[in-house]
Amino acid sequence: MRSGPEAFDSPGVRALAEAQQAEMLELYEGEADIGPARVGAMFEPPDGVFLVVRDDDGAAVACGGIARFDETAAELKRMYVVPAARGRGLGRRVLVELEQAARDLGYARVVLETGDRQAEALGLYESAGYARIPCYPPYDSRALSLCFEKRLPPLEQR
Repeated sequence: MRSGPEAFDSPGVRALAEAQQAEMLELYEGEADIGPARVGAMFEPPDGVFLVVRDDDGAAVACGGIARFDETAAELKRMYVVPAARGRGLGRRVLVELEQAARDLGYARVVLETGDRQAEALGLYESAGYARIPCYPPYDSRALSLCFEKRLPPLEQR
């Protein structure tokens, strides 16, 4: 398996993002994503990055991105592992690599929103040191949203 940054609007990445959204629509019985539209420029330096893990055959099997939230924070977006590749630690791998990318881009923390029905995601974030915070707009108006934050240690403390 190899991972690295890819353009968010490339066909393989769009397929992963669309599969993630389709799974969320089913899990939340048609409740759609209420955040801002995701566009490729959000996930490009110096504001962000979008990472993709590809298997040995080149198929995209996991992804996630960070985008600027504010001057000191990145927001984690579109974390996803295809069902056939789950249970192999790929979500954690993407999360660790995105946290490193956030540090490299100068962010001091990462924030995220996830849904209350995503037990595996909640377990991943909590085990990785993310703490619950009050939800930020637009998620503060939706009962199923849970928001988290992780403060990133400075580079010299790694």
